[in-house]
Amino acid sequence: MLFRLPRKWAFLPLLMGAALMTRGQVLELGVVNFPVVRVLATIGFLRVFSRGERIAGGINILDKMLIGWAVWLVLSSAFHSESVLVVRVGMVWTELGNYFLLRVFIRDQEDVYRVFKTVGILLVPVGLLMLIERIWGTNHFAVLGGVFANAIRRHGHFRAQGPFAHAILAGTVGAMCFPMALYLWKSDRKYCIIGAASSGAVVYSSGSSGPMMMVFATLFAFALWKVRTWMRVLLWSAFIATLVLDIVMKDPVYFLLARIDITGGSTGWHRAALIQSSLNCLGEWWFAGTDYTRHWMPTGIHANAIHTDITNHILQMGVWAGLPLVFLLIGSLVAAFSIVGKALRLNKNAPKDQLFMIWVLGAILFGNVTNFFSICYYDQTIVFYYTLLAAIASYHGKVLVKNPPAAVATSPTSEAKKNG
Repeated sequence: MLFRLPRKWAFLPLLMGAALMTRGQVLELGVVNFPVVRVLATIGFLRVFSRGERIAGGINILDKMLIGWAVWLVLSSAFHSESVLVVRVGMVWTELGNYFLLRVFIRDQEDVYRVFKTVGILLVPVGLLMLIERIWGTNHFAVLGGVFANAIRRHGHFRAQGPFAHAILAGTVGAMCFPMALYLWKSDRKYCIIGAASSGAVVYSSGSSGPMMMVFATLFAFALWKVRTWMRVLLWSAFIATLVLDIVMKDPVYFLLARIDITGGSTGWHRAALIQSSLNCLGEWWFAGTDYTRHWMPTGIHANAIHTDITNHILQMGVWAGLPLVFLLIGSLVAAFSIVGKALRLNKNAPKDQLFMIWVLGAILFGNVTNFFSICYYDQTIVFYYTLLAAIASYHGKVLVKNPPAAVATSPTSEAKKNG
């Protein structure tokens, strides 16, 4: 499919591999492992080179930030154990490989709209099987390997993980796709309902507070669309409010995480204490990361005897490669938000449907930022995240047409009424 599909549909196999396959499906070649998403990245580059396909609009600031992130991730391997280099080269091949392929395949607003419709359909089988896992505790994706056959039970209910490495990561994918479905309400209600139901089922079945908070944060950003002309004032107000809270609270402001528990099984205190411990041990990891964090917290993880559970995507960058990698990640986020803001300013006279799609992408990115304090993206979830970034990057410096694409602006019903 990846070789034969036309460019506008070439993103589909990448998302299929991320949504429907587990990490247990691996091609092992000596010390190098090729999970499905890495195999697809390899095949994708063969397609791109053979067809002479290129990134529309060339390399932009977001692309450069991600390239810088990848370069430092690999170079900093010199300060770690010998096995780290192979692992990080594989990470870069998988993550940046999928990102730049998606940059080639997602070029304009019609492509973004096509992604919005597709992800909801892809999650239908995932949502159904995760609901079964939530109710009966049996994960049918286990036949593919790489995931537990029996769901983890916490505080009286099962937490479904589906094909993903963790229930929170599964819920994160649902939380990313849920707002994409909501955008379709006016233009294609059938896809909206299917996408909202499937992605909502994934979030619910995960039984995790983080993805639910991600949905709430994204919907909050949705609501700000009505007051978008006041965004500068709102941002400064939020910044000042955070400073005031940090002053008046007994604990640092990030200990608000300890008070969040929607599902009855949250570990918000661990996430807040982890940030505090990392700051206390800053001297150990600030330059190029560290190979040992087990002493940061009183609890660890069974899978790794030398590390504590790093449930923070931003902090994980610091553990891998120090503050430079943290700043490069933050720089990529700033670049992405800047593209959204600039696209809105450049196209202020465009139809509202077109502008709202840009806003939705920014809202989903905001939701991901809030979720970074809940989990580290370490499985195929990252493909969905880079799909979002690729969609945002497609708007860089672009002036949209005054008349929106029919697929974006109108539904088949409204078009039929228009034509009598």
